[in-house]
Amino acid sequence: MSESTRSVGLTAESVAAAFLEERGLVILQRNYAAAGGEIDLIAQDGETLVFVEVRSRASTELGDPVETITSTKRGRIVRAARAFLVAQGLDEERVACRFDVVAIAGEEVTHLPDAFETTGS
Repeated sequence: MSESTRSVGLTAESVAAAFLEERGLVILQRNYAAAGGEIDLIAQDGETLVFVEVRSRASTELGDPVETITSTKRGRIVRAARAFLVAQGLDEERVACRFDVVAIAGEEVTHLPDAFETTGS
């Protein structure tokens, strides 16, 4: 990953974190990596643990940023989330969790709660 790509990603993650915090979520961790995957943001929304994928594009001219999340990517996020739960000593069956996406296209920020399920991952 080039330095400029990483810089754009970090900026998008900061924008997403601020956006979510403005809506009452508490950011617990950034860039959690485990089990061959990475989670951009881990947040708390009330009693729910939220694993957030951040996607950004300069515009929607080439499509919506959400369209870039493949089933392979979703699987990696889910595996990393499960590893996070284990590392924290949390039971996946007893902790309310969801997978959100924050899509940034130009200046527009969109939050998609419950963007995908863990089924089949």
